Amino acid sequence: MPSQASRLPLHEQMPPPEWLPEVIARLRAEYHPDPPLPRPERQVLDALIRTLLGQQNTSAVATRQFNALKSAYPRWEAALLDGPDGIETVLRAAGGGLAQMKAGYIHGILVHLDERLGTLDLSAVRKLNDQEARTLLEGLPGVGMKTASLILLFDLLRPALPVDTNIERIAKRLELVPQRWTPEKVERWFDAVVRRDWAERATFHVAGVRHGRLTCRPRDPRCDQCVLRGLCPSAALLGPDAFKAAGPRRDSDHVSFGA
Repeated sequence: MPSQASRLPLHEQMPPPEWLPEVIARLRAEYHPDPPLPRPERQVLDALIRTLLGQQNTSAVATRQFNALKSAYPRWEAALLDGPDGIETVLRAAGGGLAQMKAGYIHGILVHLDERLGTLDLSAVRKLNDQEARTLLEGLPGVGMKTASLILLFDLLRPALPVDTNIERIAKRLELVPQRWTPEKVERWFDAVVRRDWAERATFHVAGVRHGRLTCRPRDPRCDQCVLRGLCPSAALLGPDAFKAAGPRRDSDHVSFGA
């Protein structure tokens, strides 16, 4: 049977530290001082397929594949009729991996929308509340919590908080959450403890991804240059000489949350 503690909400199992706002503020100041521009002009289905292509792909490859799809299929109805094999052929010609799997997801999404909604237009999702929109998106083939959260945040302008591998790694190195937690659990925890403000969450997501790619890397993290080094309990383990080499702390280490 689950323990009494495991039945508590995640933010009560792991209460956020008092310095969590400082983490958000430092990352925001270092990487992305202004909120990212919203993208409400994109068609939701276009955004979803472009985001799906970005799974385990570089941004450049995903963009190339998406442009190839739009060139081959000016309307998604044509992709629906062409079937998964035709979509796979287009993706393979554009380069990148997992073409067969992603072609199956894309065709599955189109079939689902055609059968359930009678249209390949997802714009109606904009009229749904946050939970209804998430339920619809996560019910589509290949769309998990993170992909749905990206669409909610950047295309529907809802205060979701997508957690990718970079943000998950940062959270675990800061010991904000247990190592055993899944990315979905980490995302639910952040959703409970970060203020439900669109600009703050969008900025934190962008800054966290950049920090994970540039500094808090999976291998050879640059702890000596990290704006979180005074807060991070992993810094001494990952870079035992980091503090000796770091020298004076940079101005960005002293940014207050309200800056």
